[in-house]
Amino acid sequence: MALTKEDKKKLVAKFGWSDGNTGSPEVQIAILTHEIENLKNHLQIHKKDNHSRRWIMLMVAKRRKMLNYLKKKTPAKYEEILADLGIRK
Repeated sequence: MALTKEDKKKLVAKFGWSDGNTGSPEVQIAILTHEIENLKNHLQIHKKDNHSRRWIMLMVAKRRKMLNYLKKKTPAKYEEILADLGIRK
């Protein structure tokens, strides 16, 4: 299931600095994590969906790049995001 407007607003409110701040790394990481979880659930049902499998790998790589950027710029925020979203290092 795709990310709804309400879900996105909740993520922006929780991780963004202001209401319209969708470009911060924290918000983008949270949105990608939500989409990865949705695709992960989809792949548990549809095991042979290779298109979605490829897409989830691309999103994980993009999230990893953003996490590396955040770790380099603000290590405290990096640790906070990992704890809030339940992402492994």
